[in-house]
Amino acid sequence: MKNRKFMWLMGIMLVLSVFLAACSDKNDNADDSTESGKKATEKSGGDGSQVLSLIEVAEISSADSSIAEDAVSTKVLNNIMEGLYRVNQEGLLAPAMAETEPEISEDGMTYTFKIRDAQWSNGTPVTAHDFVYAWQRAVDPETASPYGPYLMAGMIKNATEIGEGKAEVADLGVKAEDDKTLVVQLERPVAYFLSLTSFATFLPLNEEFVADKGDSYATSSDAMIYNGPFSLSDWDGTGNWNYVKNDTYWDAGSVKLDEIVVDVIKETSTAVKLYESGDKDRVVLNSEYAMQYAEDPNVYNEVETAVFYLKMNQLRDGKPTPLANPDIRKAITRAFNKEELADAVMANGAKAANFLVANDFVLDENGKDFREYSKDFTVYNVEEAQEFWKKGLEALGTDEITLEFLGGDAESSKKQQEWYKSELERNLPGLTIKLKEVPAAVRLELDDTSDYDLQATGWGPDFQDPISFMELFVTDSPQNKMGYSNPVYDELIESTKTTYANDPIKRFEVFAEAEKVLLEDDAAIAPTYQRGGMFLRNPAVKGIAVNPFGSDFTYKWMYIEEDGK
Repeated sequence: MKNRKFMWLMGIMLVLSVFLAACSDKNDNADDSTESGKKATEKSGGDGSQVLSLIEVAEISSADSSIAEDAVSTKVLNNIMEGLYRVNQEGLLAPAMAETEPEISEDGMTYTFKIRDAQWSNGTPVTAHDFVYAWQRAVDPETASPYGPYLMAGMIKNATEIGEGKAEVADLGVKAEDDKTLVVQLERPVAYFLSLTSFATFLPLNEEFVADKGDSYATSSDAMIYNGPFSLSDWDGTGNWNYVKNDTYWDAGSVKLDEIVVDVIKETSTAVKLYESGDKDRVVLNSEYAMQYAEDPNVYNEVETAVFYLKMNQLRDGKPTPLANPDIRKAITRAFNKEELADAVMANGAKAANFLVANDFVLDENGKDFREYSKDFTVYNVEEAQEFWKKGLEALGTDEITLEFLGGDAESSKKQQEWYKSELERNLPGLTIKLKEVPAAVRLELDDTSDYDLQATGWGPDFQDPISFMELFVTDSPQNKMGYSNPVYDELIESTKTTYANDPIKRFEVFAEAEKVLLEDDAAIAPTYQRGGMFLRNPAVKGIAVNPFGSDFTYKWMYIEEDGK
């Protein structure tokens, strides 16, 4: 697997409200997310302590690695826990709890890992058994993990059968030969397997501790133990939290920050004031503030690998919605100006997207970007949109439709949602959009039950392969949740894992074919933009590592520069 380096000097913090895995679906609450900054010298002076002060726009939905699915939660877990691998400062995979690169069998289906000497924050050794327990717990149907069965099925031996009730959890293809030796048996060669081991679902768990806490496990910072760079503190299951350096971490010498103070603040105006007063060290700017601070020397902006889109739910409360009509969907996909959305509404470095798999994300073995295999789909065209709209209304036997638009409650989310409403109602006569703006946790629940019509959301890849985007919309994907199913699409995606698993060029060609089916033939979703971010950062804050996949980024190497040193 070829990684493209994504080490942006101070990077952009990817704070998203919904889905991560990783994560994960990343909703547009995230765009006024992140940290902020200014007078770091006051925080690293006198006593020599290193204290960083950051902002998030959403609460931690779950700190349980088997359950976490949103970007904020998975980002927190990335900084308080550590898996077999971690994305390093250069955006490349590196062994973490694995002491070295694994031994891989000739057929590519058996991985043997040696676990390094490491401890949990309570002094208990981290062992191979902790990975066995965590992975078995994630795939167990009783856990109801949103990612475990999805990520492991068809990949780790017997995971599919466990999900179907045809095998026991203990039959999962992951075994501890001893405390230091972990053996993983796959169903097929998987080129991106190692990158998955850095993802939240694959983090270790200490069975004795989890069992002792029972239902209270991970409901507060006191009901957890940690094996990552930081421990969570002052978190009661809601609201704000802190990170504290974990002195038992195996690589604690690389961790310079003593503490990170995190406040949940959803209004950009409030966040900017806190940055200006020196109370926060970074802040993401919405379009209003992006223009105001465009010439500030401490402004940075980048395009990221997260792609956003409108989900169009075809089945709600067991009944077809107007969006079950393909012409209605095709009309919506062409009825809003994506360039205006990116350049004027977002105004933070985002780029209009007429695709699903991100630009500058993954290359073939010859260094060719995946986007060169595919093309743009459903480009803004009001005339075409209205033709499809007219056909759809005639098929439905009506001249007007009302759709509920599920969105976030952060300031920038509301602005975008108002813009979508205006564009769609203006260009599609007879359409009424009713906005429903709710907190991230409520959005997760409504998405889980497919209780919405339209929803603005997005995805940041969990691992570096097109399938991280493409598999979202197969029939049984837990991220689908919009009543979409096409056997042709499913078969194309499946062939990339079987027939063409060892033919990387053909795999990319098949992914391109599947993207056309999804976006042009079926108009299952409406791509909107590839996310960018413009933010203010205290120039004394150094060492942010931005991750091109999985958790958004890592605090491990961050520090506050003292007196320019």
